[in-house]
Amino acid sequence: MKAVVFEHFGDPAEVLQVKELPVPEPGPGQVRVRMIASPINPSDLLVVRGEYGRKPNLPATPGFEGVGVVEASGGGFLGRLVMGRRVAVLNGAGGNWREHVVVPARQAVRLPASIPDEQAAAFFVNPATAAIMTRSLLKVPSGAWLLQTAAGSALGRMVIRLGKHYGFRTINVVRRREQGEELLRAGADAVICTSDESIPERVQALTGGDGVKYALDAVGGDTTLEVIKALGAHGRLLVYGTLAMAPMALDTRLLMTGQKRVEGFWLSEWTREQRPLTMLMLFRTIKRLMRAGVLTSDVGATFPLDDIQAAVRAAAQPGRQGKVLLRMSNV
Repeated sequence: MKAVVFEHFGDPAEVLQVKELPVPEPGPGQVRVRMIASPINPSDLLVVRGEYGRKPNLPATPGFEGVGVVEASGGGFLGRLVMGRRVAVLNGAGGNWREHVVVPARQAVRLPASIPDEQAAAFFVNPATAAIMTRSLLKVPSGAWLLQTAAGSALGRMVIRLGKHYGFRTINVVRRREQGEELLRAGADAVICTSDESIPERVQALTGGDGVKYALDAVGGDTTLEVIKALGAHGRLLVYGTLAMAPMALDTRLLMTGQKRVEGFWLSEWTREQRPLTMLMLFRTIKRLMRAGVLTSDVGATFPLDDIQAAVRAAAQPGRQGKVLLRMSNV
């Protein structure tokens, strides 16, 4: 089978290569999935660069999620349930950028026919992160303001649609004015363009001086500090990304005044702490909201595995339109 492999960390366009590897066999409690497609997420590229929170043993294959068909089982009740079924492949250890992959049967989530392959490929990482942060952790109530950075990302657009679906309002931080106009047309309630606006000052104007009680940040560095300044009394900020790859210099009095909170969120760690019933309910929620058009992703270019260098270059382009997918098979 073909698989994308890297033997040392570095620029994905330089270190990734396609190799022929033996087709793996599933062990007890595992299934083998014939992969159809897998997205190129920012976390995948961070892994290849060696900048992710956990580094894999090398050589390694990237790919945290994807869609495929279960073609073999190593035994067990869950394996029998998904045998021959199309599934979302949740691979927290990475490894989905290949034609066949072996995962625990519990990480192969059956999908309805109403969810197309392009959406099924990106079933978990962004949809689960957006839903968990807004509904399970922050529990943003209807009518409240939620401030988010990196609002033009695929996840940021999901948060905007979640706001429309559940009734909370979104303040969306972007760098370019034209992107802000696009998000307003897509349903954003307010936009802050950091090229010519102050986040705290604009938030104060939008909220009548109260600040926001709920915020999400995927950038880090000085942007996180500006978001903290925009928090109101008992405001809560979830940090879930580090796009700026920069530290933050924080005057701790900003947190003391108004008893504000800053917390980290990492999907893989949150998932490992949950009970099976919690995960089952999350999968059902994602399926329902995906069918409703809330937790869907814009899909851009699609590449075969053999064009991995072109694919990762496209995925790394600033301001690209839609998520880049790797296509392994059409069946």
